[in-house]
Amino acid sequence: MSILKRELLLVDGYNIIGAWPHLRSLRDVDFEQARNLLIEAMAEYQAVSGKEVTIVFDAHMRYGRESKEKRSRVDVVYTKENETADEWIERRAHELVDDRLITLFVATNDFTEQWVIFGQGALRVPATELLKDWKHAKTLIEQQRLSLEKEQANRKTIDIPPHIQAKFEEMRRRKSKGD
Repeated sequence: MSILKRELLLVDGYNIIGAWPHLRSLRDVDFEQARNLLIEAMAEYQAVSGKEVTIVFDAHMRYGRESKEKRSRVDVVYTKENETADEWIERRAHELVDDRLITLFVATNDFTEQWVIFGQGALRVPATELLKDWKHAKTLIEQQRLSLEKEQANRKTIDIPPHIQAKFEEMRRRKSKGD
């Protein structure tokens, strides 16, 4: 019997926003929208890759305790006051290092952070690789959508519930008997 390993991806949110050109330019105009687009992108990536995604943002303009929310099936974490996303990710990686049922990936362009988490047993994902993988996921989602639309357009039948089908069959049989 084989045991399936969970795959977790921790994303250094602001680091990735700063590394992806389309989000970096948006960040300077609409910071919140850049965050939202990253969350949407990671939801698409998660849907295709099967990896559980957690995006970690430094407690930017927030004070107090750590907060967590789920958006589009993606876990979003805002670190507590005076804690960086790097520190949160390192702590989480350390907690998961001995769990043999989890493969941990960390997406960041911070070279030092990549080596720290690699030393803890996590796999590093550079921002360019994550961007490429997300674009591929987007393409697959679009192809699936187009395929479903084409399939729907080519359908020659209508889905009819079984109890209605039985009524039609009963009517057809009566008619064929001449009733």
